[in-house]
Amino acid sequence: MKKRIKRSKNDLLFDIFSYLVMGVLSVIVIYPLYFVLIASISSPEAVNAGNVILYPIGVTLDGYRKLFEDSRIWMGYRNTIFYAVAGTTLDVCLTLLTAYPLAFDKLPGRKIFMGLFLFTMFFSGGLIPTFLLVKGLHLYDTPFVLILLGALNVYNMIIAKSFFEGTISKDLMDAAEIDGCGKFRFFISIVLPLSKALLGVLVVYYGVAHWNQYFNALIYISKEALRPLQMVLREILIQNSATMQVFDESMMEELLRRERYAELIKYGVIVVASVPVLCVYPFIQKYFTKGVMLGAVKE
Repeated sequence: MKKRIKRSKNDLLFDIFSYLVMGVLSVIVIYPLYFVLIASISSPEAVNAGNVILYPIGVTLDGYRKLFEDSRIWMGYRNTIFYAVAGTTLDVCLTLLTAYPLAFDKLPGRKIFMGLFLFTMFFSGGLIPTFLLVKGLHLYDTPFVLILLGALNVYNMIIAKSFFEGTISKDLMDAAEIDGCGKFRFFISIVLPLSKALLGVLVVYYGVAHWNQYFNALIYISKEALRPLQMVLREILIQNSATMQVFDESMMEELLRRERYAELIKYGVIVVASVPVLCVYPFIQKYFTKGVMLGAVKE
């Protein structure tokens, strides 16, 4: 039998302290999500009274029913999925094709290119020049504006560059070249299979950014048929929380009904917008953690 190594009292105290700290941090992170979920299915009166803390009270699905009865939400889901898939695909391709050559010292003008990219991280043309540029390129009110704007994130490109510098060795490239492997084939057949962790990180970063895209859509999209989910949810929330300026006693019931739906929809909107991302994340979590570490640590 294998003898277990006896642990010291200090080790046990450290483990207890670590578990306590992690437990507290987990509660801090998880409870707000849990509260939003139970509040979205509880009666607004119980939520406003502060009675909903650990479990739902007066369970009702009226908020979700009101949300999903609106056909605009399905249009928003469709548009957002398209923007997220197309935008993430383009963003990842541009990031890899930019970071890979910059990872090698022999690239002519490497420092100049890096300086130009870093400059854009701190300085931009501003909102008005960007708007005029979008109008001049005839991208206003087209789906391409939400896909092309911010297609290359310099921070993500630096992560990819650091990953390639720490993963793709010169010996590996020389061995492939001796075997007659061209540069493009080396990138496709060797570099990409070795970069699954990096791809997971980039897909998470870009995918979540496109899924939560709101400001660009607010500025550059006016057609209702092109609006992403975030804008649709905003419109539904505003529509159901609008306060009547003038009302008599006969309209009081309608006002109270709107206020009740507004409270239900407020939490339901958060759940509807967050659940798809939360469902996808566990499947790529292992790539996310590994990719960030490999991209940040070099030998």
